[in-house]
Amino acid sequence: MTERDQMEYDVVITGAGPAGLAAAIRLKQLKPGTSICILEKGATVGAHSLSGCVMEPGPLDALLPQWRQSPPGICVPATRDEFRLLTRSSSFKLPTPPQMNNHGNFIVSLGMLTGWLAQQAESLGVDVFPGFAAAQPLFDGERVVGVQIGDMGLAKDGSPGPDYAPGPQVRAGTTIIAEGCRGSLAKQLIRRFGLDRESGPQTFGLGMKELWQLPAGRAEPGLVQHSVGWPLDTATYGGSFIYHLDQDRVYVGFVVGLDYKDPDLVPFEAFQQFKRHPYVHALLEGGEILAAGARAIAAGGWQGMPRLAMPGALLIGDAAGGVNVPKIKGVHQAIRSGMLAAEHLVQTGSVEGFDARWRASPGGQELKAVRNIKPGFKRGLWMGLANAALETATGGRLPWTLKHRPDHEQLAKLGQHTAPDRHWGPRDLPPRDRLASVFFAATSHDEAQPAHLKVRDTSLCADRCAREYGNPCTRFCPASVYEMVDDGQGGRRLQINAANCVHCKACDIKDPYAVIDWTTPEGGSGPNYQAL
Repeated sequence: MTERDQMEYDVVITGAGPAGLAAAIRLKQLKPGTSICILEKGATVGAHSLSGCVMEPGPLDALLPQWRQSPPGICVPATRDEFRLLTRSSSFKLPTPPQMNNHGNFIVSLGMLTGWLAQQAESLGVDVFPGFAAAQPLFDGERVVGVQIGDMGLAKDGSPGPDYAPGPQVRAGTTIIAEGCRGSLAKQLIRRFGLDRESGPQTFGLGMKELWQLPAGRAEPGLVQHSVGWPLDTATYGGSFIYHLDQDRVYVGFVVGLDYKDPDLVPFEAFQQFKRHPYVHALLEGGEILAAGARAIAAGGWQGMPRLAMPGALLIGDAAGGVNVPKIKGVHQAIRSGMLAAEHLVQTGSVEGFDARWRASPGGQELKAVRNIKPGFKRGLWMGLANAALETATGGRLPWTLKHRPDHEQLAKLGQHTAPDRHWGPRDLPPRDRLASVFFAATSHDEAQPAHLKVRDTSLCADRCAREYGNPCTRFCPASVYEMVDDGQGGRRLQINAANCVHCKACDIKDPYAVIDWTTPEGGSGPNYQAL
């Protein structure tokens, strides 16, 4: 049996995102003697943090009232909003929905914000360890008592290599899971404790984002632009964002709901086609792409939240599904949930009761008020917009709650869905393909390590999946991780290009057979999203 070093803390937090960092900071503010460790799988804090990102500042004001005196590197006050409906060649300005009014908000880089928050946490005495991936929870009977960090130096076949170092165990009285959307620990714990037994299934979107440097004078700092419509058909949920920064830079992004039905849809290509639209192309032409990334978004809201407490542990932030989808915001919710978890632990000394406390809090009630807006789009764009208007007018007080279905069950089989005429054409803006986009994500994995993407039954790929769905993993993955290649015997086999992975988790969510598990690679592996 492998001997492992052990570390002891009062609290261990997995994930140095806004929720985990807010929890650590608030714990230290309230109870300075608490020993706290934050484990972050990225090589640096912020390397794996990706969001739109327009932030409501209220929760950060409450956590660190002086933050505006020394803000993170990208922090631009929002000045005005635009909301548009796109057709193939036209753009129609629509009234901005009340939830999307960004007066008083800030356009920020989540990578830079979390790096800045980590500095504040460390100044209070929190131990922040980037490059250490929490691979599995530790148990004492049915109680979570910490986490085990993943082994380093494993060979491709999983055996110890010449530089093998077993991952230590970090034991704690309380474990806070703050991994973000579709975290691998959260997935294990939700299953083990049946935390989703009384909730509906979580549902997700795939968000793709690029940072562009534009010609001088073209950006309007603080302008927040959103659109719906082309290049998606009216049956597919999704939309775009363009956030104007200072120094003639813009964030350009696109979100596709992973409940889409069309087996031929390529979300990455939809994003690139969006950039062909005259409304967008005129903005980007002559500019230079600087960085790119992709990340799943927890979009299930109120009815998709699992139970947040289990013996010895809590789920917070995006691991708990706290995003307000109609607002297109989750950072303020993550900070809220982290702060509330800290306050609850200090006041009660226990994780018990946190689930009810979060649901009754302003953060939980914010989700409840908009619970029916996202699922209302399952009947298409026009019905979704009408339902959203009704839900907004009534303040979410209608006496029903619409249900979600699991995203992986939504994909239609080949021959059972007629793909729309997309009117997509050649494009002249970078990146030229998904592999080029991987370059702009600056992702890095040691190819000698075991593949962290586990397909439990690869026999499905060459036969049943090819016949029924045409191997959709080769299309929904934005990084060309999955590829069907010649097996040398006249057939085809699945090849997993794990080194391309940008940690978006789409494969873990959308695979129609639910046989793909995203697990943590060696600590420090993956993308570098510092400016995104």
